[in-house]
Amino acid sequence: MDRLNSKLYLQNCYIMKENEKLRKKAQLLNQENQALLSELKQKLTKGPNPKNNAPNSNISDVNLNSSSNANPSSSSN
Repeated sequence: MDRLNSKLYLQNCYIMKENEKLRKKAQLLNQENQALLSELKQKLTKGPNPKNNAPNSNISDVNLNSSSNANPSSSSN
């Protein structure tokens, strides 16, 4: 029984390490997405675009989608 517990404990430690790596990666990707979104907003608001009368409506949709994943570290282990 102790041997099984030790094995499960080591597996759990490995999983927690991998979770932390993935959480950090998700955080970096979220930051990159936010930077790209900000850059896109700036480009759209800089110059007039006669083809799109309401370019900001699409951006707000993107904001809603990205905000749902804004805090990947909120999950518990």
